[in-house]
Amino acid sequence: MIRNTKITAEVVKEHGLTEDEYALLLKIMDREPTLAELGIFSVMWSEHCSYKSSRVWLKTFPTSGPKVLQGPGENAGAVDIGDGLAAVFKIESHNHPSFIEPYQGAATGVGGILRDVFTMGARPIANLNALRFGDPKHPKTKHLVSGVVAGIGGYGNCVGVPTVAGETNFHPSYNGNILVNAMTVGLARADRIFKAAARGPGNRVLYVGAKTGRDGIHGATMASAEFTEESEAKRPTVQVGDPFTEKLLLEACLELMAEDAIVAIQDMGAAGLTSSSVEMAARGGLGIDLDLDRVPVRETGMTAYEIMLSESQERMLLIVKPGAEKVAERIFAKWELDCADIGEVTTTGHLVVSKNGKVEIDIPVAPLVDQSPLYRRPHVPSPKRPEIKAANTKVVDPIEALKKLMGCPDLASKRWIWDQYDHLVGNDTIQTPGGDAAVVRVRDTRKALAMVVDCTPRYCLADPKTGGAQAVVETWRNLTAVGAEPIAITDNLNFGNPERPEIMGQIVGCIEGMGEACRALDYPVISGNVSLYNETNGQAILPTPVVGGVGLLDEYTQTVGIGLREPGRALVLIGETKGWLGASLYLREIAGWEEGAPPPIDLKRERKTGDLVRSLIRTGKVAACHDLSDGGLLVAIAEMALAGGTGAMLAAPPKGIPAHAWWFGEDQARYVVGTSNAEAVLAAAKAAGVPARIVGETAAGSLTLAGGGAISLGELRAIHEGWLPKYMS
Repeated sequence: MIRNTKITAEVVKEHGLTEDEYALLLKIMDREPTLAELGIFSVMWSEHCSYKSSRVWLKTFPTSGPKVLQGPGENAGAVDIGDGLAAVFKIESHNHPSFIEPYQGAATGVGGILRDVFTMGARPIANLNALRFGDPKHPKTKHLVSGVVAGIGGYGNCVGVPTVAGETNFHPSYNGNILVNAMTVGLARADRIFKAAARGPGNRVLYVGAKTGRDGIHGATMASAEFTEESEAKRPTVQVGDPFTEKLLLEACLELMAEDAIVAIQDMGAAGLTSSSVEMAARGGLGIDLDLDRVPVRETGMTAYEIMLSESQERMLLIVKPGAEKVAERIFAKWELDCADIGEVTTTGHLVVSKNGKVEIDIPVAPLVDQSPLYRRPHVPSPKRPEIKAANTKVVDPIEALKKLMGCPDLASKRWIWDQYDHLVGNDTIQTPGGDAAVVRVRDTRKALAMVVDCTPRYCLADPKTGGAQAVVETWRNLTAVGAEPIAITDNLNFGNPERPEIMGQIVGCIEGMGEACRALDYPVISGNVSLYNETNGQAILPTPVVGGVGLLDEYTQTVGIGLREPGRALVLIGETKGWLGASLYLREIAGWEEGAPPPIDLKRERKTGDLVRSLIRTGKVAACHDLSDGGLLVAIAEMALAGGTGAMLAAPPKGIPAHAWWFGEDQARYVVGTSNAEAVLAAAKAAGVPARIVGETAAGSLTLAGGGAISLGELRAIHEGWLPKYMS
């Protein structure tokens, strides 16, 4: 008999359920729930777990393709990279926990995404992250930067997975709600991808890993609500991680997978034992019985509510084949981890949970999952911004503008951050942080994977559809610029409160733009995460749909970086330049003006230009390549010069384009390449119908503009690399 606890309207509200949602719960249960049952509905129907505001739009993404082995719906996505191998990857957010407790919030974000990937049977080979902080002048920003970076480095370095790429931006919209998005890429056998669907009534359910404590209870619910001035009080909802236990868990799980003992496996992430058991049962169309008295705990007197909702880290739930229990026990004992038989798969279709010999929870799984709230929330499109004419913008000396841009928080070198990450552990990292994309060798083959995360939130605010498309094509260009064939993406959609029509309009617009770009580029979405309610006291973050892209190099020696390393090479600009300054960094940093429509996206042009650049790299016609994005042409060339230690003599802007628009406009679908065979590059561009022109030549020592103006690489490097260390000191 289920124990009945009086549930009041206030208790329901504290659990984040609306009156209508609670009425639906009562209809499903046909009775009042216990407190533990209410907790389960609360987390499973939270925005963080159910995607109730975004699900209807996420279904519009293209999710299939010739290389896709696993699309959205599992712990991570997987793509075929040939030779019997698969790349497995996903990105996840840990935004609210990282604001409340930056070290543990960021660290456990890394731990969670690592588990999502090795749960699929993949050995992680690389971590990436996308970080957004508030105004550097805000009193809390420095503390948050320090804690988040230390947490990412502390966890990733100890587990032994290199952190190879990322991005870090600053904007006042993130003052009260930073973003910490963590991505992991792993390798698995293409015919050995593990999934999470329960099968085989009577099969045993095993709990493995660390013990369960009271940390992280209601973490998923906390992540599904706005912050207020009392957000600091939510510190107990932040999980505490142990990377050394994670490393043991990784090795133990991969060893057990090699024994052909596992029927299904699921990470205990958001909502812990609740989500793992419910999702496994739902995917298999079966039921699961659990005995919580068998769950390893590290605190006394834990209730069913606490055990089921705890988000303690480094834990997995397994369903094993008949007779495989002893194999699992032996392997996890070897790695000094708990392995407990806590239940079995049933045919009831119910999640039945007992504690102290009494049934505490009895919920029908199918309606819990299938009837979870699904909202098509009202939305209004963002107002269209006018195009900004270059003639109407502030003009300053280009060298002075370059100095200010290269030292601004968004463009300044992030070496202070990545120097705290081990990006070489494993000895397979070919391209390290600081370029367009990381490149990691696929061991025992000639292949390599390229990977990157990117987003331009100011474009998404200016025009969500264009900004969403640009986030996709920017990663496509980043991968192309290192010579890789873009394969697929994962996404992390970070927005404010979807109950506000203007915010929901941003979500809808960005998803529409992303979907169009993915279809045009044959670049499907195979996994992802949605993080909403990223705002404090009604102040939302910039719309930030972060895209993580992965590409393939069949021959790892055919990659190029951004560095200009020899004098006497031609610099060729590939792609069309009109001098677009709307929503640009030049406009913001030089004119103090965050206005204007963002640069338009021409998806056919993106594809044609990118295919050309990739062919130039693969045929050895270019020695360096960099896509143009924030800051435009002069910033890109400056970054190339600093990366390779060689300067450049640059030609005057063409007639018809104002000099500041030529140097700093952010027109899309553009690359700069360094080459000793400019004639061949120009001929290939002409044959492909892509605009191209020589814009300068590499030369030692400085960047010099035709008609006057120069800056030494030493001075430029001091500006570029000086801001962040000085700020953090």
